[in-house]
Amino acid sequence: MSNISATGLVVNIIASNSFPIAPLVITDFADDSDPFDFENLVIAEDSMGLNGDYLVWSSATPLRPTLNVIPGSPSDIVLGTLFELNRVGENKESAQDVITITAQYPGELPILLSGGAITAGAPASSAASSGRKKSKSYSFGFGNKIGGVG
Repeated sequence: MSNISATGLVVNIIASNSFPIAPLVITDFADDSDPFDFENLVIAEDSMGLNGDYLVWSSATPLRPTLNVIPGSPSDIVLGTLFELNRVGENKESAQDVITITAQYPGELPILLSGGAITAGAPASSAASSGRKKSKSYSFGFGNKIGGVG
């Protein structure tokens, strides 16, 4: 039997300039969207040559995880702070954090993502038509990953 439960997932984030020592601990995951999600990656391109030769070549692609958290939760507050510190605006500089994420499912080796940046986030709370606040989504990009093969 395979146990595929994600219950107990903990994500730790270290931001080189904003939060360099103590990691941000993310545990307040959303119930209405995928809490920790990766985009599928295109790791190769292909084509057919003029005479029907099949051609394939590898292409580098960033890893793009997204964290969806409960609006107003401690996880949302720290991720919103990280987002705002790295957002550029008029008379506002970015923290230019280099991000490291460690994701730990119980009983498994951790997934370590390094050399990353926060790339997108919700700047404020939004309302859903159901009458509740929408889950807050924060996206990242990374160049490197260790672990998390299974």
